[in-house]
Order: sequence, then structure tokens, then C-alpha cells
Amino acid sequence: MLRSLRAALARFCVRRAAAAQRVAPRRALGWLRLGCKFAPGFADTYPALVHLSRAIDDRWGAVAAAREASIRFPDHADAWMLLGEALQMVFRQDEALGAFEQALALEERADAAMAAGTLYTRMGRFADASARFARAYAAGGGATALWHNAQALYDAGDHSAADDALNLWATQVPDGHSRLPEARAELRAKAAARAQVQ
Repeated sequence: MLRSLRAALARFCVRRAAAAQRVAPRRALGWLRLGCKFAPGFADTYPALVHLSRAIDDRWGAVAAAREASIRFPDHADAWMLLGEALQMVFRQDEALGAFEQALALEERADAAMAAGTLYTRMGRFADASARFARAYAAGGGATALWHNAQALYDAGDHSAADDALNLWATQVPDGHSRLPEARAELRAKAAARAQVQ
């Protein structure tokens, strides 16, 4: 009974925030903060608060809200994804990576693995990146995950495994086999360019 009442109050706050968002975004933030206090679950309140905070360029407010969500709902992978995305907006890459890894520890999901793989790539940790892109593919990330996996493997210097990933990628995209030579050349050129920068 109490849970249902709290959920109803949270939904009311979200509706009031939606009505106020265009003309009074700060008031909408207040409604969403109130809704987060009432909400018995992760639901829509925390994502809405984080997204509105980002929309009005309050990135640190978005981080604070996302961090609160991860503390209140530590077993909810979406809360950790929200935190990781908010931390990226303030260039806290190491902390963002930790949040994405926590989401992955809770649930095998393509978006968390792709986000972690991307950050590992930026850090020059290509073997870790390729492992995360492989997990993203296994979790349903499709051809995009395979492409990034192949690139990370080329960057790591494992050209044989990269070619295997690229061959699998070719089976999942239109005209993949005819595009293989061009794709292989593109990935090798990117790997070479990245090596020169480093």
C-alpha cells in the first residue's frame, strides 16, 4: 500500500515537472528531486532529473543525481549506466569506466560493454577494449561491436584475431564479403595512424 502511494506521488511529480519544464526548468528540477525522494524504485524519476540537469547545462547536478541513484539502487544496472554517462559529461573518464564496469558486473549488456570498450580505447588499453567489445557482441551488440572489436585487436597488434572478427562482421552487414578488403585496409590504416600518434 505504502509503495503504491509513493509510486503515485513520484508519477505526479514527474507530470508536474513535464508541465513546468519549458517555462520554468528550475521548478521542474524541484519537482523531479521531490519525485526521486518518493520513488520506491529507479523508475523514470532519476533519469529525468539527470537528463534535465544536463539540458540546462548543470552537469555537476546531473552527476550528483546519478550518484544518488547508484547509492540508492546499487543492484540496478541502469543506475550505474546513468552515472557513467553523467561522469563522461564532466570528463571523469576513470570514474565513468568504473560505473560501466559495475553495470557489466550486474548484467551482461551491450551498451555497458560498448561504453567500457570505448573508454579503454581512449586510454590506449586495446586488449581490454577488444575484450569488452567481444562481450558487447555476445550481449547482442551486433556488427557494430564486431567492427570495434576488430579495430581494437588491430590496435593491440593481434592481426589474426582482428581478421577473424572482421570476417564475422562481413557475415552481418550488406555486401560484407565484397567490402572486406576495403574494411581491412581502413582498420589497418587507423591502427597505424594511432600508433604514430602514441
